[in-house]
Amino acid sequence: MSSAAIADPDTYVSGVPYELLAQLRRETPVTRIGDFWAVLRHSDVRHVLRNPQTFSSQLGGTQIRDPATAEDLRYVRRMMLNMDAPDHGRLRGLLTKAFTPRAIGRLTERIEGWAHGLVASVADRGECDFAKDIAADLPLLTLAEVFGVPERDRRLMFDWSNRVIGYQDPEYAVSATVRPEDVTEIARAALAVRPSPGPDGAMPDPRTRAGMPDLYAYANALGEHKRAHPGDDVMSNLMRHVDDEGGRVSIDEFENLFWLFSVAGNETLRNGLPGGMFALLSHPEQYRTLREDRSLLPGAVEEMLRWWTPVMHFRRTALTGTRLSDVDIKAGDKVVVWFSAANRDETVFDDPDAFDVTRAPGDHLTFGHGPHFCLGAQLARVQMRALFTAVLDQLGEVRLAADPVRLRSNFQNGLKSLPIRWD
Repeated sequence: MSSAAIADPDTYVSGVPYELLAQLRRETPVTRIGDFWAVLRHSDVRHVLRNPQTFSSQLGGTQIRDPATAEDLRYVRRMMLNMDAPDHGRLRGLLTKAFTPRAIGRLTERIEGWAHGLVASVADRGECDFAKDIAADLPLLTLAEVFGVPERDRRLMFDWSNRVIGYQDPEYAVSATVRPEDVTEIARAALAVRPSPGPDGAMPDPRTRAGMPDLYAYANALGEHKRAHPGDDVMSNLMRHVDDEGGRVSIDEFENLFWLFSVAGNETLRNGLPGGMFALLSHPEQYRTLREDRSLLPGAVEEMLRWWTPVMHFRRTALTGTRLSDVDIKAGDKVVVWFSAANRDETVFDDPDAFDVTRAPGDHLTFGHGPHFCLGAQLARVQMRALFTAVLDQLGEVRLAADPVRLRSNFQNGLKSLPIRWD
C-alpha cells in the first residue's frame, strides 16, 4: 500500500490503515503526499497546533481540499475553526462565557436522562443498530438544547452533518430525512431552499454557502429569534452577551457558529460513540472489566477517544519557512496533522494498538491542542460517559450482531451501521 492511500477515502471503507501510518511515522514522520505534508508524529502534531504564528488556520482553511474559488475561501475564513488571532480569540472568548456553570449543569442532567431513555427504548428488543438507533440521537438532543432548537427540528442537523462530513460518501451526501410537515415554520422555510442533486447526481459543495442554503436560512432565522426572544439556552446567553469593548456576536457570526456546532459538534460524537462501542465489542475482556468496575469508565472513555479517533486530521498552512523533523517546509505549504497516527505513537503510548480501559489517561490529541482545542471536549465526555453508563446498566453483555458498515471518508472515522445484540 502506497503512502497516497492515507488520503484516499476508499481506503477507509475497510478501516484506518494503521500499519501504513505506523511505518510512515517511523520512517518519514513528515511525509509528502500529493500537494501536502502529512505530519504523523505526536510531538510534531503538538508543535504545529500550538504555533499558529507559523502554521495558520486562516490562510487556506483547515481542510485538505483547497476551496474552489477566492469567494469560497473568504466564506470558510468566517468560521471560528478557520480563524487566527485576534478574531479567533475574540469569538472563542464570547462563546466560552456563554457556557455558564448553570447552563452546563442543566445540560449534564438532561444528557444523563436522554442517554438512559435512548437505551431503555431498545432494551426489550434484544438487538438494535447502535449507530442509528442510539448514537445518532444523543448529540442531536444535546445540540438542540445548546441552541434552543425545537425538538421537532433537531433531525435537520442529522441531514446537514451527513451532507457536510459525508460528502465523499454517496449515501450521506444526499441525506434528506426530514419532511416539511414534521417541522416548525422556520424549518419549513429552510427546507424550501434545500438543494437537490444535479443531473450527475452530485450535490453542490457543502463547504460553500451556496451548498448549504437551508442550514443558513434556518440559522439566520434562529439567530434573529434568539436576539429578540432569548431563553435559557447557551446560544441565548451568547446572543445577549456584550464584551468589555461593547462588542457582541453578529447574526453572521451566529450563522457560522451554528454551522460549526450542528455539523462538527454533531458528527464527531456521532462517530465517537459507535467507535467506542466497537472498541469494547472487539475486546470483550475489556468490556467485562468495565462492567465489573465502573470507576474505570472515565479512563475508558479517554481510551475510546484515543483508540478510535473520530476526526483523523486537520490542515494548517505555513505562514513562513520552517523546519519540522528534518524536513524543510516552505511558506504557503499545506501541513496536515494526522491525529490517527499521533494517537498511536509508540513513543508516547505503550503498546499503542492495544485497547486497554485500565490505561492511565494519556496525552491523546483527539480534541486537538493549542488555541483551537475543541470547545466541546467536556460536553463530548459527558455524553460518552452517560451513554456507556446506560448501556452497562441496562443491556449487560453486548456483542456484535453483524459486520459494521464504515463511512467512506478520509476525514471522519465513522460507522454508519453497528448492529448489536444482547441477552
